[in-house]
Amino acid sequence: MRRPRFGSPVGWLSRRRRHRLAPVVLLMVALGGTGAAYSAFAPTTGAQAATGPSAATVEEGRQLFLRNCSSCHGLNAEGTADGPSLIGVGAASVDFQVGTGRMPARQLGPQVEQKPVEFNDEQIEAMAAYIASLAPGPAVPDAEQLDYSDADAAEGGSIYRTNCAMCHNYAGTGGALTGGKYAPALRGVEPKHIYEAMLTGPQSMPVFNDNNLTPEDKQDVIAFLKATEEEPAPGGSTLGKVGPVSEGAVGWLVGLGGLIACAVWLGAKAR
Repeated sequence: MRRPRFGSPVGWLSRRRRHRLAPVVLLMVALGGTGAAYSAFAPTTGAQAATGPSAATVEEGRQLFLRNCSSCHGLNAEGTADGPSLIGVGAASVDFQVGTGRMPARQLGPQVEQKPVEFNDEQIEAMAAYIASLAPGPAVPDAEQLDYSDADAAEGGSIYRTNCAMCHNYAGTGGALTGGKYAPALRGVEPKHIYEAMLTGPQSMPVFNDNNLTPEDKQDVIAFLKATEEEPAPGGSTLGKVGPVSEGAVGWLVGLGGLIACAVWLGAKAR
């Protein structure tokens, strides 16, 4: 086989490939190429916003956090014995917890109670922006993600019954859990907060990220829950849609009680 001439590119590479720094250079080139390819082809996640919040908004959120949250979550959101770390929880978690009135917590206990919201939308957005600036995390869903007008409520019902009904009840009226905890009712909850709860998994709830339930699946679940809110009750009172407990109580107290009353009345009349 003819040897390459030293003046040719092949000959230049042949001489350099035995250099002691050649493996290091090749490794750096490979790493750089891998990073460039990932940046070019990796899908954009919900945590990546097209335009980030301004520095003034982040600073306003930091000041609100220091005044209202740092006593439990630490001055740098690193967490304390009274509150978990917020680094990496994302803007969606802050928007859900503060936007539903659960935070700041009124008192410590098995579960944080929901109460009236203490901040306006601009303040909540600022605090969410500050927490999001500390580390990547789930972003607040946008209008497109929350649009369930074309969602499949029937498919959402199937997903809900598989993943949610065992805690939140078949109709979203909530239910009791262990250790003094409970699954809250989902009736009347804003679609944004339902989506954020699935995305972040607050308290005892598991996280349903986009790998578990796609954005379309989440829209289907929201469509199902909103459809159950508007569902008529042709059979009469729904008894709260809490299942066999209330129905059994009515059956025993009203049905059986009525039969006993009739038996007593007939016995008294026969005397």
